[in-house]
Formats: sequence, structure tokens, C-alpha cells
Amino acid sequence: MLLMTWQLKVVTHNTPDSRTMKKIRSLCYVTIGGAIAYQYIYYKKDFNSYYENVLQPLSQYLSPEVAHRIGVAAIKHGLFPPDQNEDPKILKTRLLDYDLSNPLGIAAGFDKHGDAVVGLMKLGFSIIEVGSVTPQPQPGNPKPRVFRLPEDGAVINRYGFNSIGHDEVYKKLEGIEKAVMNRALLGVNLGKNKLSDDAGKDYVSGIEKFSDVADYFVVNVSSPNTPGLRSLQNKNELENLLTEINRARKRRNSNKPLLLKLAPDLNEDELKDVVNVIGKQHSKVDGLIISNTTVERQSLKNKEFVNEPGGLSGKPLTNRSTEMIRDVYRLTKGKVPIIGVGGVFTGRDAYEKILAGAGAVQVYTALIYHGPPVVRRIKDELAELLERDGYTSVNDAVGKGVK
Repeated sequence: MLLMTWQLKVVTHNTPDSRTMKKIRSLCYVTIGGAIAYQYIYYKKDFNSYYENVLQPLSQYLSPEVAHRIGVAAIKHGLFPPDQNEDPKILKTRLLDYDLSNPLGIAAGFDKHGDAVVGLMKLGFSIIEVGSVTPQPQPGNPKPRVFRLPEDGAVINRYGFNSIGHDEVYKKLEGIEKAVMNRALLGVNLGKNKLSDDAGKDYVSGIEKFSDVADYFVVNVSSPNTPGLRSLQNKNELENLLTEINRARKRRNSNKPLLLKLAPDLNEDELKDVVNVIGKQHSKVDGLIISNTTVERQSLKNKEFVNEPGGLSGKPLTNRSTEMIRDVYRLTKGKVPIIGVGGVFTGRDAYEKILAGAGAVQVYTALIYHGPPVVRRIKDELAELLERDGYTSVNDAVGKGVK
């Protein structure tokens, strides 16, 4: 009986069907292994092409917010290759009394919680701005709250200052070794809590909290996604707010530069009021960031999300923000440093903002659509344009397009 059982097992395990299944499984393993090996070789050999042809199209199948979180996590953990090329000498930039190897930064809103600071620096950014950060944690607005408009090269977001709060962000920034960040500026973009009835206190608490880790601060009073926030750009409210913040800076003997981020939707008179306020000693700032997202929806091709509330960023903002930079440069006579942001996708976009008066530029939406390769591409294109026109550095070109 035992012999018959053993013979039966041998027959069962060597039937034609079982041998066929083994071959199919082996073929599947070889195919999958080969596909993975091919993807790895493609990734290592030509990352730029791999991102454009594989990763970027795949990311479009994810919701924009999920893709955003995955992107930040990938940069944090070093899954994208670092930019190991030395920046061209012509890109050397002096901004806010700091010497930088290039004028390109990542705008606030991408790394809201300070998760990927070192990773962003390794991608080639010389300015990393985290936030906006609010004093207390808050969830932001209900989801969905981010929308792609690919036909327009744009994004609409109404995150609403979703933040893990000062304490948690501080822990992350405090843990970054100073030696690691010696090639980049770290800015902290400050916001107010949605339910706060004391904006001044919220901003002052941010100055006090991050004074020993930030290289500069940004007072964000221009996001369209927090009710009542933009009213702080009004002349009297802005003067009172900046006066309170400057008093706190003086008490702490803080010399960290203070920048103000403005909305692109200010009219000419409102812009003049802002310039008037920041020109006073008690309410002055050390620089401006121009500009935040816009609530305007003119000439958009995308009809699916055009009526979604929130701030619009990307290519529709390119010319608008550049014109605003030029206007402010004229009004301030070039005496107030400007960081330009809004629709920077190419080296020419960056160059035009520099000629309009920006000493540095930041990107956001371009990174969402084109990923890490866009950083080196913008820098190389900008270097070529500066050299073509006979400039020796970024600073030489600042404001040269203003008449």
C-alpha cells in the first residue's frame, strides 16, 4: 500500500499540466525580473527621461494631494538622484547678505512640514522655504482641495494652512545638522491659525519659536484660503502687524531677515500703500516675495475645475507676477530685495523675473508637473541667458529690464 501511494504521488507531481504550470511560473518570474531590471537600468542611466516618460505620467493617475505627499516622501528619503553638478559660476547670487551658488528656491507650500529640507537641497535648490506653519496644529480645509489643470500648466489649491504646528516642525528643523545646510538658506513661512483672533500673536510666536533654526522669516498675509487673511495687507492693519512683529524681533535682538509675501491681486493703490508701510522704520521688512497664488481665473482652458475656489498657481501667473515685480522694483527704487515666484517653468521665466527686479526666484508648480529634472534645467538655461547677454552674475542682471 505504501509503495502504491508513493507511486501515485510521483505520477501526480509529474503530470503534463503540472509541468506546464511550472514553466509558466518560471516565465512569469523571468519576465517580471527582467522588467524590474530594465526599469532600474533605465532609471539609473537616464533619470530625466525616465521621470518624464514613466514617473510623471504615472503620478497623474493619483489624486494631486496623494501625489504631492508621495513626492515629498521620495525627496525626503533620497529616492531621486541628487544634483551632483557644480553650479555655473555665473549663477552666484548674493541675497539678504547671504552668498548662494544659484538663485533658485522652492516656494512655501511644497514642503509644508519641514520633512524634505535636506533632500530638496540635494536636488539643487539654494533656498528652501518650509510652511506655511501655524502655531497650533490644524487640518486645513476639507478634501478634495487640490486640482490639476494640465492644459494650463496650473494647479488650484485650497489647503488652508494645513499644519502640524510650530512644535512639531521645530523638532524636524532642529534635527538638521548645520553643516549639511551650509549650501542653502532655510526660510520659515509663517501663517495664522484659522480660528485665531490675534494674528500678531501668531506671527510673533513663530519668530520666537524658529529664531535659532531659520535663516529668514516670511509673513504670509496673502493666502486666499484662510478667511480674512488677505485683509492684513490693508494699509493700517499691515502697519500694525509689522510694527508688532518688529518690536518682538527687537526684544529678542533678532537679526534674521523678515520678508513679506504679497498677493498678485493687489491693485495699484494697494501696492503703493504696502510700499509706503514697509518704508517706515517701525514697520519695515528686509524683502518681499512676489507673489502668492491668484483668485483670478482669466483665459483658462480647463473647464472642469475652473470654478473651484482656491489659489491658482503655475503658468497663468507667469506674466502677472513678473509685472508686479517690475512695479514694486520701480516703487521701491530697487532698494528692497525681491524673491520672484509665480509660473517659473524655464530658465527664461526666471531670467525675466530677475531682469524685472528679483534677486532670486522660487518654483512650485513646475516641480509638480516636471519633477526634479526641472531644477537643473532651469539653472542651465538661466546660466546660458546670463552669459549670452554679457552678465557676470545674477546680481548684475537684477532690475536691468526696468525702464
